[in-house]
Amino acid sequence: MMMNRRDLGRVAAGLMATTACAGPLCALAADEAPDAMVRRLSNEILGAIKSDASIKKGDLVAVIALVNQKVMPNVNFRRMTAAAVGPAWRQATPEQQARLQDEFKILLVRTYAGALAQVTDQTIQVKPLRAAPEDKDVLVRTEIVGRGDPIQLDYRLEKTPGEGTGWKIYNLNVLGVWLVETYRGQFAQEINAKGVDGLIETLAARNKANAAARG
Repeated sequence: MMMNRRDLGRVAAGLMATTACAGPLCALAADEAPDAMVRRLSNEILGAIKSDASIKKGDLVAVIALVNQKVMPNVNFRRMTAAAVGPAWRQATPEQQARLQDEFKILLVRTYAGALAQVTDQTIQVKPLRAAPEDKDVLVRTEIVGRGDPIQLDYRLEKTPGEGTGWKIYNLNVLGVWLVETYRGQFAQEINAKGVDGLIETLAARNKANAAARG
């Protein structure tokens, strides 16, 4: 199922809202149930996004700062990138893995830059969690509501070991389509044709083109 730009914007904003954490909130999130964390952070960060004029204008510098400070601590981005790259990840050198993570991150951040400006009166409804207390890998199902039809937005989270770490997101399902699996198909074509270095070059070129288009 394909999404239009409006749906993508609402979804990216929802992801941004549900993955934020800073300061004392991170320690609190470590003890929270995953659905409670999603609900609380959604309400707090959506409010912050709506009040930030720079983000609403699509200021890339402001978006990058928000991602680095609040989003990335709550995403297992290495796992997400490795899963999107697929089997070739294990054969990639540490330098290649680092480049893949960097370029993949830029690709997603530039999606947020345009998406966050669309946040107005949206809210997120978190559905009841179907998981046992001892589960370490859970699915949190939500809907973004407020404009048009509700947007299905589900999260895969893992409980990371160690004190103060808590739950981290490693995949996202939008309207029945999982983010990692979608990119895996795209990346596999590039890897099969040009290898890992070819995928890195393609991502870098796409990011440069996006940057030029934004001026």
